[in-house]
Amino acid sequence: MMTNLSEFEESMRREIDAFQDNSEKEKAKRQAQAANKAPASDIKPRQKQRPTKEQVESYKTGHLVKLAVRTKRLELDTIFEHRSSSISRLEAQMEAEEAAKKAGYPIIGHLVDIERL
Repeated sequence: MMTNLSEFEESMRREIDAFQDNSEKEKAKRQAQAANKAPASDIKPRQKQRPTKEQVESYKTGHLVKLAVRTKRLELDTIFEHRSSSISRLEAQMEAEEAAKKAGYPIIGHLVDIERL
């Protein structure tokens, strides 16, 4: 049994040494390649690609909130829609109410509907 264990230990030691030798060779290759590269001033920085409007709208999170709003007291309700990126229904409703007030609807009648995007 002792011979099997010692043989196993020796084979594992050889594999570990071979692995470490390979990693050191790879590190040396990377350092040599880095030294041969052009100076940093010649390298152009990558331009970040901004997502298009279609890509942004295709990513759906949040809620679509519909509120009944009025500009005058005795006026008929009109539907105001607001897209919120919030995952909270209450926060989405509050954002929609603020957006309606900013849009010029001082009277918010009631919540018509909240749809999850």
